[in-house]
Amino acid sequence: MDQFIVNIIHRPEMVPEYAEKVTGQGKTEDIGRKALLTESLDIFKTQQECAHKNGLKTTIEMTYASLFNDEAVAIAKEHHETYGDEIGLTLLGLPCKEFREKYHTKDFCIWMFSMEDKKSIVNDVFEKFYGRFGFYPQSTGSYYMDAELINYIKETYPSVKCAVATCWEEGPKAYHTCNNSWYTFMDGGPWAPWIPSKQNTHAPAANEEEDSGIVAIPHLSRDLIACYDGNGSNFGTHPQNVLRGMIYDSKTWDYPYLYNLIDQYRYLAKFNNGYAYNMMFVGPGWMNKMGRWEAPYELLLKSYEDGCAYYGKLKKEGKLIDMTMSEFADYYRGKKSYTEPECALWRDILYGSKKQLFWYCDPYMRACVNMDQGGAIVDLRPYVSKLEWKVGIGTDHIQDASYPFLIQEKYRAGYFTHYAGEGTVRSAKLTYQGEEVDLCLCPTHAQFSQEGNTRILTLDPVELAFTGLDVKLQTRVFFEEGASNIRMERSILEMSDPHAVLELNEYMVACYGTTEYTQDMSGITLYAEKDGGKTELSYEYKCREEYVKGAECVAAVIPQIETKVALTCSDKGAVGYFKEGYAFSPMFTLGYQAQITDKEVVSTWLSLEKAN
Repeated sequence: MDQFIVNIIHRPEMVPEYAEKVTGQGKTEDIGRKALLTESLDIFKTQQECAHKNGLKTTIEMTYASLFNDEAVAIAKEHHETYGDEIGLTLLGLPCKEFREKYHTKDFCIWMFSMEDKKSIVNDVFEKFYGRFGFYPQSTGSYYMDAELINYIKETYPSVKCAVATCWEEGPKAYHTCNNSWYTFMDGGPWAPWIPSKQNTHAPAANEEEDSGIVAIPHLSRDLIACYDGNGSNFGTHPQNVLRGMIYDSKTWDYPYLYNLIDQYRYLAKFNNGYAYNMMFVGPGWMNKMGRWEAPYELLLKSYEDGCAYYGKLKKEGKLIDMTMSEFADYYRGKKSYTEPECALWRDILYGSKKQLFWYCDPYMRACVNMDQGGAIVDLRPYVSKLEWKVGIGTDHIQDASYPFLIQEKYRAGYFTHYAGEGTVRSAKLTYQGEEVDLCLCPTHAQFSQEGNTRILTLDPVELAFTGLDVKLQTRVFFEEGASNIRMERSILEMSDPHAVLELNEYMVACYGTTEYTQDMSGITLYAEKDGGKTELSYEYKCREEYVKGAECVAAVIPQIETKVALTCSDKGAVGYFKEGYAFSPMFTLGYQAQITDKEVVSTWLSLEKAN
């Protein structure tokens, strides 16, 4: 029977991120304002009540500020005894008078501090927690936690076994929708729970040696299409996300999208050996008495009550298991192996289109296949490199915690490009008598299956109409567990002229980066191997191309992200090629050109390796 797990996480954030500006409007800033503290605690009590009256237990993630409040501490102790709630400790909610007086800063994102300050803050917060409760927490978290921070916490406070560790696709898209003011970049991580590696939080551990010692969960469960296409803060299972996205009936105050989103997460059990996960992580700032997101307090309250009621209904029906964070960490380690991937064949539930994306995540890669573009790969992150990416003041990445991409259609154009140049994408073109069709222009749909340790996407056939020739082609995509590659299989099912010969061009246009702005491509090596020899060039923006008939592989080594990416082909007579880009189109291209006829099948493999 499928298991659907939910974590409901509340934090008594005494000084919520947004609330001081609202409750203190027209007054000089005072984060110790009594009205602010009282209202914040009242909202936390309301949120707890919403969960408990629906038979749901919560994880209470105490904030630093709440540890100075006797009533907040007393409530946590009482709810732990009465309802079985877990008392954890979040690294959100740092701002308070005591914190400002000690650290003399308005920074509140733990991963952005210097490593020296991170250690000092962790020690302060954890020891204060111990002083109030007499034990150390088993769970912690933030919007993001970098690997150095996680490693330090686990080494110093080994009781911690679970943490909120990243916010899915919280990068340039979120930044732009916050008037370019939300300096938190953390694209490229998993959307569902994982075991982070010691080297990089985003990249799951491949084995016990890489295991950081905790189970990580995402900060909110996002819509895997709407969030990817737009601002994720509008599309999550936190009810007030849905209100912020204005996805409700303004007359009836109904929000079927919220329930559809929760159900879509339930459905992911079909792709993950009977297991699915969902979470809500809520602070009191969302339910301000003066309203938020153009919604009055009454609607804010109703949406949260209704959200908890839906989870409660699923639990009563035996369709949901509510767990605390530490309980979930134990469950996850018993359920999943290191190399078992997380899969999501996601359909559009917001706009009514028939669009599908398939997301795949394992210790070696994160990939997205877009059926709207004929099964093209439109996002690819090389986790195999386990890139050590230090974050915070004093590092090369003060704000940007994202895991770099090789392909990213939103930041590097994808198929639909400007009048010149190319965008990043992995697709194929077919040519007949000089007429060319790119599969990116052939929308289709897919079905998921699993054979042994291989996850398979079987796409509905597409029909290509050339002058004088009709072709029916099918694509299948194979993800073999632990293999660090993606196999793409093209089959010609039918042709109006069974003797016709098509040219198949399998290609990958790629680069590297974390935002929409290009990086220096100098020093990338492109090469083709054949019979022990190598044809190669070093990237210098000179628009050069090389073609090698019978190439055993074509590859690129990107030293900036310690990654090697290669293509190989099942047709040993195919022509392997690589292309260097130019300044206006700073990409590189790897590909194979082969002939394909009726009933023939050609496969190519995209492989990833760490390159030192």
